[in-house]
Amino acid sequence: MNLCEIVFLFSVMVMLSIIPSASVALVVARSSTNGFLNGAAVSAGIVAGDLVFVTIAVLGMTALADIMGSWFLALRYLASAYLIWFGISLFKSANSSSDAPKAKSASSFAASFLSGLFLTLGDVKAIVFYASFFPAFVDLAAAGPIDIATIILVTLFAVGGVKLGYAYFAAKVMSYAVGFRGRRVVTRTTGGVMVGAGAYLISKA
Repeated sequence: MNLCEIVFLFSVMVMLSIIPSASVALVVARSSTNGFLNGAAVSAGIVAGDLVFVTIAVLGMTALADIMGSWFLALRYLASAYLIWFGISLFKSANSSSDAPKAKSASSFAASFLSGLFLTLGDVKAIVFYASFFPAFVDLAAAGPIDIATIILVTLFAVGGVKLGYAYFAAKVMSYAVGFRGRRVVTRTTGGVMVGAGAYLISKA
């Protein structure tokens, strides 16, 4: 890959990441409810899921997705069940009298990361997307280690950078709504987003 191809690939992936989607909604929801670090954890999960699909696509393993179709279907249902369960737990936590967000909880970080990872892995069609998208920038059949590493780095910075930007601004906006009532509304909204994301994955199965 030459410099022009790298810059163009990065620009396209940034624009695709900016488009409002379930992953963007999840990042914003977690940042609004539990602070920037939880939004960053969701972003890390999303990027991790994307990198799994990018690696599979670049290595020319799209046929594996067809062979393991039932496994991927099970993964989609697992991801959906987790997101719905997480959303319901947020609805319940909205009734808590505590006004302080649990932004520094290790379990909260793990839940945020897993929610981002499962949401991304639940969309197994991303393998086909990436497999058809990358050939415009590099000959995958002749791709060497440097080309693969470049694509992975571009994905990391393009997707991760955009999601972190959403997390940062969502946390900043929410910092002005520190009241318990306002936080409870946002928590319930977040729960609704999570349940909706889970239902969306099931509908695409």
